[in-house]
Amino acid sequence: MLMLLSCAADSKKVTLTLGHTLDTRHVVHLAMVFMGERLDELSNGTMAINIYPGGQLGSEREMIELLQIGSLSMTKVSASPLEGFVPEMKIFAIPYVIRDREHFWKVLNSEIGQGLLKKTEVARIKGMGYYDAGSRSFYTTDAPIRTPDDLIGKKIRVLNSPTAVATVNALGGAATPIAWGELYAALQQGVVDGAENNPPSYYLSRHYEIAKYYTLDEHTFVPDIILASLPVWNSLNEQQQQWLSQAMADSIEYQKSLWQDASDKALQAVIDEGVEVIYPDKKPFQDKVKAFHDSFAGTPVATQITKIKQM
Repeated sequence: MLMLLSCAADSKKVTLTLGHTLDTRHVVHLAMVFMGERLDELSNGTMAINIYPGGQLGSEREMIELLQIGSLSMTKVSASPLEGFVPEMKIFAIPYVIRDREHFWKVLNSEIGQGLLKKTEVARIKGMGYYDAGSRSFYTTDAPIRTPDDLIGKKIRVLNSPTAVATVNALGGAATPIAWGELYAALQQGVVDGAENNPPSYYLSRHYEIAKYYTLDEHTFVPDIILASLPVWNSLNEQQQQWLSQAMADSIEYQKSLWQDASDKALQAVIDEGVEVIYPDKKPFQDKVKAFHDSFAGTPVATQITKIKQM
């Protein structure tokens, strides 16, 4: 068994293990590396983070489950798979609630966003903070998506989230949850006709090699979240918790400074590789999901949607 929270021979150094599914070139990975560097500095070398990228320690859901039992110290997940552990997280997977990047950060830093981080503790995990994951848009293998009607009959890979499934189905597609590490082969073999994600993930995963149409409909802004195991967090003393929290906060600002540039460069890179980038009229997409929004009437989610739209 991996020793994911261990002490060095001098019984003073604490090493935390962080697993995630992304490529090492991704700015989210770079932000986690920066967090480890800051933790080393703040703790004067008494704390460290070992990072295992590329899904080496399992899928996002599997790593969340490892956190719950204290067998993994930290992980990075998209907010959507957290819906199975914290139902309120579904708000991020509801389409066209968040308007743009400025609104996105306003929501994350608000009472709603910070309150959602705290709710993770009921699942024996601790929300440490949010990373920018941009907006999610569709990419397809055989034909472009210009209107919602173009999604009809198309199998679209989505995150493992009931709300993400409902979103794509509401837009006319056939939502198909598939693990990120299995998606390249699924696109290649025709198991799915497309997927949806932000430009850096689309580019670094090399999905553009198969899916040559990228439609920037920006239906959702789903943040990445750094989670810690609550049992591991509780095993740290107050000073160590403060160091880790500060390293996390510093890495958030670092990641924000990298994100937009990385997104712009990824978009240009896929264009250079022959991808057709489509900028559709968003109104037909927004109109298509109105009934989906209305389905939350009378629930706390409807209140959340109203509050977020008023920000």
